[in-house]
Amino acid sequence: MLKLIKVSKDYKVADGVVHALKGINIEFRKSEFVSILGPSGCGKTTLLNIIGGLDHYTDGDLSINGISTKEYKDRDWDVYRNHRIGFIFQSYNLIPHQTILGNVELALTISGVSKEERIKRAKEALDKVGLKSQYYKHPNQLSGGQCQRVAIARALVNEPEILLADEPTGALDTQTSVQIMELIKEISKDRLVIMVTHNPELAEKYSSRIVRLLDGEIIEDTDPYKSRKKEYKKPEVNEKAKMSLWTAFKLSARNLKSKFKRTFLVCVASSIGIIGVASVLSLSTGIKTYISDIQDDMLSGNPITISETTIDLNALMQSMDTATKKEAVKKSVKNGYVNVNSMIQYLVESGETMKNLTVNNDINSEYIKYLENMPAEYYIAMSKDYGINLSNNIYTDMNFIATGENSMSISSITQIYTDLLKETEFKDYAGMVESLDSPFSQSLSNEDYILSQYDIVSDKDKSKIASEKNEIMIVLNKDQELNDLLLAQLGYYTQDEFINLVYKATNNEKYNASLYKEEFSYDELMNKTFTWYPNDTVYTKNSGMLASMMPFNYNNIASSSWEEGIELKVTAILKPKNTLNYGSLSSGFYYTSALIEEVLADSLDSEIVAYINDQMENNPKAEDNITSGEFTIKGDNGNVVYSGPVGITYSYSYKLDNTNNSQVKTSTGYVGSKSAMTTIMSSFAGMTIPETYVLSLREVGGKELPSTISIYPLDFERKYLVTDYLDKWNNEEVIV
Repeated sequence: MLKLIKVSKDYKVADGVVHALKGINIEFRKSEFVSILGPSGCGKTTLLNIIGGLDHYTDGDLSINGISTKEYKDRDWDVYRNHRIGFIFQSYNLIPHQTILGNVELALTISGVSKEERIKRAKEALDKVGLKSQYYKHPNQLSGGQCQRVAIARALVNEPEILLADEPTGALDTQTSVQIMELIKEISKDRLVIMVTHNPELAEKYSSRIVRLLDGEIIEDTDPYKSRKKEYKKPEVNEKAKMSLWTAFKLSARNLKSKFKRTFLVCVASSIGIIGVASVLSLSTGIKTYISDIQDDMLSGNPITISETTIDLNALMQSMDTATKKEAVKKSVKNGYVNVNSMIQYLVESGETMKNLTVNNDINSEYIKYLENMPAEYYIAMSKDYGINLSNNIYTDMNFIATGENSMSISSITQIYTDLLKETEFKDYAGMVESLDSPFSQSLSNEDYILSQYDIVSDKDKSKIASEKNEIMIVLNKDQELNDLLLAQLGYYTQDEFINLVYKATNNEKYNASLYKEEFSYDELMNKTFTWYPNDTVYTKNSGMLASMMPFNYNNIASSSWEEGIELKVTAILKPKNTLNYGSLSSGFYYTSALIEEVLADSLDSEIVAYINDQMENNPKAEDNITSGEFTIKGDNGNVVYSGPVGITYSYSYKLDNTNNSQVKTSTGYVGSKSAMTTIMSSFAGMTIPETYVLSLREVGGKELPSTISIYPLDFERKYLVTDYLDKWNNEEVIV
């Protein structure tokens, strides 16, 4: 009825595998008393546990009544243990707060037998083992032999086909052991009994068959058996092995009641401990989570950045030595003497220090390839900035009093607003407009990363994260705002509305409340269209004598004949999540990396890029830019050859208002970036200096390698993985 076919059992340990059973082949009769003998560690208990379904074999098969157990599921094993197997343990395993009747009855409870039937069958089982009339005693009121009899009664109450006994007499005296063995032998007359024991005398006296094990193998079988038929079927399980919820509740309640005082004290003590530990853990987890969130937010707002030019902080710290020396000189004043403050030495040392502060990084194609090969799990986004100024190439509809409705470039709009302020009593504020950075920035390419930090507040059905070359998006700050100077630069305010903003800010009597616009609807922001035009459309190359002073003209007003532009549509308005402290995108307008790829592809072949490259090739000392401004050019004899604007210029007109006495003024604009010092000095009242503008090769898209690479690590732990990866290049550990 029970057959083991090449059964093996392996246990994995730290340094290898222990082979507890090694291909056991054995078959048992329907009714016999089998004793399994062997030294400790030979596999006796493992074999018994596999037969009882308490452990599962590694290889081979266990056949029960001709049915293979290879396809047994957990439910099948539960039914097998509950209905076909009875267990007798050396330590009895009785429940102390239950009566012996309750202990025996428990096996039937799990089988779903009715209460009346349970009591009847439990009493009959106890009667068979000689415990009649002692049903309501508790285990602590019985002797060891009686407890073992209760265990035998519990094993028999379900009328199992197989009885398994693990050292059933190990904790008993000799006389009691004999009584228990006589009882087990009597039981073996109508069922299979398998006993594990260390006592060979008891085994030889009472067993009908002895199996000896050594090192996981059978070395002797006194009465081997082999059935005639081999039959393997899929298990068909109809029995149940499940305790009802109500029964489980009652048993639990009875257990708690029997130990009420101890349970109450344990609950109180546990509650105090759990509440204390939970409070500490909650506080600790909260602080750790908060710090982690702050760190991750800071990483998104302050990525690891590699730039062509940067500042050496160590050199900056060393520059403090000069100040220390000056303080020492002040303290060494002598009566009757005047110390000399060496300004020449100070200027020389300062100049040397400033040279030392600047570090130039060689960002070449090999280094870019090295960065792109960085393991993807180190970072969540990588952004490349090529230093292109799109304000010169992006145009939008704008209504100025002098020009009417026109499609003008963003840089031209900024220049006109600057000049408008210079013509008013607010000329001191004109520098503020020019000091603003470009209103357009490049977004990140990782849409999931953006959405983890920002919510789309515009119409969800019509909005999407910008990803295509003709898509841009707007990012607001936490207060759902955009600043007015940015909106003015992008043409959202008319000329009258812009000047009126200045009137309001300065409490001027000319302020008109009807012109004040303090909010924009999502539709107003999204329905405005911007257009990017290529370099060869925007910059017109001059020829002849004019080309030496003005190599290109800049077309600041778009022509209806232009057809090569890319219309940029606002696809979404984003706002930082409430939990975000630092974000990867500040407020403003963002274009995509796909647009930059298009811009680079066009710009590298444009005439203005070719011109700057030719200048550098023909003159090794030439800078990679075009300089513009008001210049006086003199000949060799000192005579003035030319006085006026040179470089890349354009003309524009403006007037302050629609009154008859307001004159139209025409001025010259210069394409390029004004030096930082010029901007700062111009912001102070009454201070003017000659203005010089520089349009670099990078600004017109003439360099195919980025000037800055920003890397956004996933977290602080992986930030160090990124920096270690970068250091390998600096330490020349990389072979390219």
